[in-house]
Amino acid sequence: MKVTLIKGDGIGPEICDSMKKVLKALGSKVEFEEVNAGASVFEKENTFIPDEVFKSIEKNKIAIKGPITTPIGHGFRSINVELRKKYDLFANIRPIKSIKNIKTKYENVDMVIFRENTEDLYMGLEEKISEDEFHSIKVITRKKSERIIKAAFEYAKKFNRKKVTIVTKANIMKFTDGLFLNVGREISKSYPDIEFEELLVDNTAMQMVLNPNKFDVIVTENLYGDILSDLGAGLVGGLGLIPGVNKGEDIAIYESVHGSAPDIAGKNLANPIAILLTASLMLDDIGEENLAKKLRKSIEKTMEDKKNHTKDLGGDASLEKITQEIIKNLGGENE
Repeated sequence: MKVTLIKGDGIGPEICDSMKKVLKALGSKVEFEEVNAGASVFEKENTFIPDEVFKSIEKNKIAIKGPITTPIGHGFRSINVELRKKYDLFANIRPIKSIKNIKTKYENVDMVIFRENTEDLYMGLEEKISEDEFHSIKVITRKKSERIIKAAFEYAKKFNRKKVTIVTKANIMKFTDGLFLNVGREISKSYPDIEFEELLVDNTAMQMVLNPNKFDVIVTENLYGDILSDLGAGLVGGLGLIPGVNKGEDIAIYESVHGSAPDIAGKNLANPIAILLTASLMLDDIGEENLAKKLRKSIEKTMEDKKNHTKDLGGDASLEKITQEIIKNLGGENE
């Protein structure tokens, strides 16, 4: 199975190398085709995303990427957003799940956030009215609302999830959020065995902090999904533990949630857990479910010992140490 690998910037190359070692020890059949994008590429080629990246993704249909630094003052608004737009990767899926022995206020958190990825305010439709007035235009369509909400319900059905919560601010934005909510109500009727819940985004944020265990699958719009995903990460220990994937009809790009962390790049301090959990999502989707399960179990076992926690988790373990411990707990050896 050929998979495009985009290592990215900052800590990206380090954590991607860690992932490659772990997948090799795991016995995965994935073969990586390495290309790159981001700030380091721009310095050499005067473009943030070379054509070879697009060609590789279009050929392999599956890619996994490290964090990429968003250019400031020039280039794309976000390279990640550009890839999502180009390939219509409409579903951003982020599992938020507790890992034992990671110190937080909560236990047994297990929710999945489905975020619509292609419209809403993140389309970047802005206009200047005058020097003192600027408008940002929010776009919500029935077609794109239907496909993300249906994807959330199908996921719930496949994985025996009990509830789907739709999150909007439809009490204020009655046209845009109202459309998203009404589409959710319509689609929910086709899934009578799955509980359907409606919540406003501000209430959702409060409820996530008060009792995150009440949530199962959340489906929401682009901006709300971005904010709630980071809030969810905070509930279970931080961005360094959260995997993710952007899916379209025939292309998927897997990426962990955290940024490129240039301040610790090259210092052997990065936390590889998010990219490894992201790899486990990929393994699930390509038919290597047993290996994905084995990888997640190894991560949990490794995290049981606080000596294996990196600095962001309150420890002092190095990237290399965690990588070796995870391989050891797989029962494999690193060559």
